[in-house]
Amino acid sequence: MAGTLYLCATPIGNLEDMTFRAVRTLKEADLIAAEDTRNSIKLLNHFEIRTPMTSYHEYNKIEKGRKLTDLLLEGKNIALITDAGTPGISDPGEELVKMCHEAGVTVTAVPGAAACVTALTISGLPTRRFAFEAFLPSDKKERRDVLEELKDETRTIVLYEAPHRLVKTLEELRETLGDRQVSVCRELTKKHETVYRSTLGEACTYYQSHEPRGECVLVIQAKSREELRRQSQRKWEEMSLEEHMAYYTDQGVDRKEAMKKVAKDRGVSKREVYQALLREERE
Repeated sequence: MAGTLYLCATPIGNLEDMTFRAVRTLKEADLIAAEDTRNSIKLLNHFEIRTPMTSYHEYNKIEKGRKLTDLLLEGKNIALITDAGTPGISDPGEELVKMCHEAGVTVTAVPGAAACVTALTISGLPTRRFAFEAFLPSDKKERRDVLEELKDETRTIVLYEAPHRLVKTLEELRETLGDRQVSVCRELTKKHETVYRSTLGEACTYYQSHEPRGECVLVIQAKSREELRRQSQRKWEEMSLEEHMAYYTDQGVDRKEAMKKVAKDRGVSKREVYQALLREERE
């Protein structure tokens, strides 16, 4: 009978956030797969966990993932931990989870801290809907594409960033998204936890003269649906009514249906569009 892969969340700063269940699971597992064994040994020693440990990280995730899957198929129970937070969130754990599902191995979670959710809840920005992007891509084209996609995002945006890249990223966000509200969350759950609430422009200026320390989570205001609607409406209003009608009729839409669509695009009644077209024809 195959074993189980346990995704064990670990503290993101404060050791008191380690759950009783996580400690028990790590003690009872046959093996612990850790992102950085040098970092994780401190955690294991603190909780007197003596379970054998092996490395599983971005650079060996395929080869080691196959070996771990084989051990699970042999009946071993393995606990996966990351340096901090929940495995599978912005780390190679998702690859191992995929391998386990493909091999028919049971995967379960031992939930706990996650920096993205922690930051979101204390940000002061809407929490009902959010888009988590983790770290923006390092590739320039891909990074530009992602930022363009975020321009019209209607959910609160959550990003991770390293302190030495914070100012550059804030500047890129301001340039692409406009000067929106942002909460820069640092040193979460630690003694010097801070939440700097401002606009992207103000945050750029602040961190140019106040060197940030510790990993940062950026929680950014979304674009409202009303703003998107007005933006779309302005685009249509730049066209003449005949040009707008032609946009649809050229696609094979009949004139009556095209008038309906034009009226909806412009936020007016079909009758208003009809009368305006009549006036243009008379002129």
